[in-house]
Amino acid sequence: MTDDNTNEATKPNARPHGGRWFEQLTPGLVIHHAIRRTITEADNVLFTSMTMNPAWLHLDFDYAANETEFGRPLVNSMLTVAMVVGISVHETTLGTTIANLGFSEMTFPAPMFHGDTLRVETEVMEARASSSRPNQGIVVFEHRGYNQHDVLCCKAVRSALMLRDPDGGT
Repeated sequence: MTDDNTNEATKPNARPHGGRWFEQLTPGLVIHHAIRRTITEADNVLFTSMTMNPAWLHLDFDYAANETEFGRPLVNSMLTVAMVVGISVHETTLGTTIANLGFSEMTFPAPMFHGDTLRVETEVMEARASSSRPNQGIVVFEHRGYNQHDVLCCKAVRSALMLRDPDGGT
């Protein structure tokens, strides 16, 4: 027996979305993400080890202190970009994205260190309807990660295939 009042959100396997539909992602929109995250030594060592990166700059305190201009280990830049994009998901693409299509730019103008707190903002750079998929669109995001001193540490430009609002934006 089916309840005619049941909608998609109340079905047993339905997942709520927190992200925005394609129509809500207009060029020029800037989202200042609520979540901030302090990057710990454990985060950096675990990520660097799991990705099989043996760089002493990330793992060896003595080497970093005595052989680098920074005097201490750097946070792995791939961890930084992963956290920048991850922090943005809830307020941009959670449940409304089909797939990442690619990254066209990734820069790290300043390093992150253990104990730095990451703050993220996302700007919608472009949005266009898909010509082959009427219920989808392509959005280009610029994600920017700053440390606690408001120094830009990471910028990543990402394209994503997004769902259009099934209710037509109403």
